[in-house]
Amino acid sequence: MASLRAAQKQMTRQLLLDRGLELFEEKGYPATTVDDIAAAAGTTRATFYLHFPSKADLMRSLVETSNVLLIGPDNPPLPEVIERGDRAQIKIWLGRKFDQWKEIRPYVMAAHQAAASEPDIQTALDQWFEGVITEIVDGLTRANRFTPESRRIRGTLAFGQLEFFSRRWFAHGWSLDREASLELMTDSWCGLLTD
Repeated sequence: MASLRAAQKQMTRQLLLDRGLELFEEKGYPATTVDDIAAAAGTTRATFYLHFPSKADLMRSLVETSNVLLIGPDNPPLPEVIERGDRAQIKIWLGRKFDQWKEIRPYVMAAHQAAASEPDIQTALDQWFEGVITEIVDGLTRANRFTPESRRIRGTLAFGQLEFFSRRWFAHGWSLDREASLELMTDSWCGLLTD
């Protein structure tokens, strides 16, 4: 019986996350209330608070989910790709990120909206970004490529390009040619991160 109760609890939590994400995409983070999320999930405000202390806490869980979605299929992982410094692998890695944008768009858009009013969401985004930059630095360090003081700058510039381009895509879709964009970003990353 305990496992059935745990499964029901997990299903309710996931339903709150799913409906919250849908509402954030539909109405925006600021306009969505805890009552809206609870009602969309077919439950009550009290049940919401059994699973999440606040709307921001639900958003933090969604940020964690988007991070898992982004790094889950990375094989080889980013530090290894950067360490090898192989243009073809960098292009494949970047292409996978481009392909993931459709799936992560609602998460990232909601997170950026939430960050405007929730300092801890901005902190979570900063930690997420810093984590990717650190992975790039780790790859450069393992390859003993470039001076130690320039590695973080290079990683920040490379990730900054990808982050900016993804946000532009979230707003406009492929208004620019995908393949040409991938080639140019690969060239840029290779210029920043390989010998």
